[in-house]
Amino acid sequence: MSEAPTLHRANIRPGRIIAWTLLFIGGVIMISPLAFMFSTSLKTADQVYDLRLIPAAPTLANYVAVLADGRFTRWFFNSTLVAVAVTVSNCFFDSLVGYTLAKFQFRGRQFVFIAILSTLMIPTEMLVIPWYLMSSQLGWLDSYWGIMFPGMMTAFGTFLMKQFFETVPNDFIEAARVDGLNEFQIWWKVAMPLVTPALSALAIFTFLGNWTAFFWPLIVTTSKELYTLPVGLSSFAVEQSIQWEMIMTGAAIATLPTLLVFLVLQRYIVRGVMLAGLKG
Repeated sequence: MSEAPTLHRANIRPGRIIAWTLLFIGGVIMISPLAFMFSTSLKTADQVYDLRLIPAAPTLANYVAVLADGRFTRWFFNSTLVAVAVTVSNCFFDSLVGYTLAKFQFRGRQFVFIAILSTLMIPTEMLVIPWYLMSSQLGWLDSYWGIMFPGMMTAFGTFLMKQFFETVPNDFIEAARVDGLNEFQIWWKVAMPLVTPALSALAIFTFLGNWTAFFWPLIVTTSKELYTLPVGLSSFAVEQSIQWEMIMTGAAIATLPTLLVFLVLQRYIVRGVMLAGLKG
């Protein structure tokens, strides 16, 4: 009887080794461009074409030069402002609408939910012209509000929060009503703490999505003072078309916040992906 588990472990061990090897190779392939980007950002102009991962004479002069450029600091601020504002708006409105659709019975509720959900099937490229015309008519072109308004509320966030609010027991809500809480207080004090994992996942995905957004900010802004970091980095790359070390330095600085968000909140990201898959 004792030989069976041993044989079983012996049989699956080669498969695990192969899986780990493939996983390691895939990880190296994905990380290599990132590693070379940071490596190049630490090189001088005459070392750029040296393919060694560790520079012979690493320097932070490129970072000093890029950060000394006031435009780059402005673009970083713009991206932070837009990403934070849109994230807060999504967490508030998406959870509020999701709670309403999950816990209130009213005529047309399913129609409203299907209408919201159907917008997920529309490619973003098809919405750019209506967004631009709307921004032009309302005077939002080349403004922070013009950059932010298309993402202030999303169908995905509404769907995600609705699915999780449906798991909140109705007994809790009824008990809160008996205690005299109004509906807004019930949503804020009773329901929201019970869906914190979904809210965390929504906040993380929204922040990262808006931090890296390029297409719409490029279209709606014309003044360089309002460029977000991806748009500004694109124009910076055009200006520094020969100085690859400066381009890689700018890209490295733009990437650092997303890396920090992932490293600090990776358990919430993984959990959010798992929960979204289960609820979907």
